[in-house]
Amino acid sequence: MSPGVVDFLFRQLVAGRSPVDIQWQDEGVTLTAQPAGAELARRLAESDLDALTPTELFHYVRAAQRLAAWAAGLREAAVDRYCQPGNTQDGVARADEHP
Repeated sequence: MSPGVVDFLFRQLVAGRSPVDIQWQDEGVTLTAQPAGAELARRLAESDLDALTPTELFHYVRAAQRLAAWAAGLREAAVDRYCQPGNTQDGVARADEHP
């Protein structure tokens, strides 16, 4: 276990509380509820993995997977756009371009 997890468990034991951390759920949008995008990427990048409990680490991994799928979708859309340069966003060819 990481030092952060050991410290958390020790503080919970001394205070007579359960070793399960549920307080983080009340501190704003959880990683599981954060929509994929730039904010999720920032939060994942700024997370200290050594300080996460096993449950938090599980949610971290799931959020990272969602972010990766979102980024793959962006890449696929860009490749599609690159492969069809004669089309505009609405799918209609412009008059000055040849198909």
